Amino acid sequence: MGTDNTSYETIIGRSEDVLTEKKSRFIATIAHVESEEEANTLLGEIRKKNWDARHNCYAYILGKKSETKRFSDDGEPSGTAGRPILDILEGNKLTDAMIVVTRYFGGVLLGTGGLVRAYSQSGAMAVARAKEEGRLVTMRLMRSLDITADYSMSEKVRHVLTSGEVNIADTRYEENVIPIGEEDGLVCKITDVTGGRAKTEQGDTGYYPVINH
Repeated sequence: MGTDNTSYETIIGRSEDVLTEKKSRFIATIAHVESEEEANTLLGEIRKKNWDARHNCYAYILGKKSETKRFSDDGEPSGTAGRPILDILEGNKLTDAMIVVTRYFGGVLLGTGGLVRAYSQSGAMAVARAKEEGRLVTMRLMRSLDITADYSMSEKVRHVLTSGEVNIADTRYEENVIPIGEEDGLVCKITDVTGGRAKTEQGDTGYYPVINH
């Protein structure tokens, strides 16, 4: 997570993976949540779906500075489930993210050490699956920039945009978002390649996923 508060790591959407350990089945779901209400809604949805499961342990982190952290062992021995799941989120520097691990007991006791390993591994598997599916993203503080140029200049403008960390949000020609602090440099490049014929106008700031061209 960016220490300058201009970026943070999160997940978009939802991913899931399953671990079987000594006949117990652990279903790990990781999803994007932005409030405690959304976290409770997700938990309720998973509990309803897995109504016959013995435990639905979870952890979540909220806020661009990870201001809010919550976790629950949901009936498992204290410290064996929620905290290990939270450690996975913290270790991957994720925020606005929640992991719920649903356990179907298989009849074999795992012991406290075994539970910690199983819940930790389940959480890690969910994060790995999200990464594999391209759901882990860096959200960066950016400013929108409207660019007006003749059609004949469009390819030159696009080349400048795609050579940097710029998200092309729409092409009407052109509307984009650019990292904070890089606006002036980009405007100078566009002015240069278009011989001063392009018009640029800076807009609002907000957090956007970083797109790698």
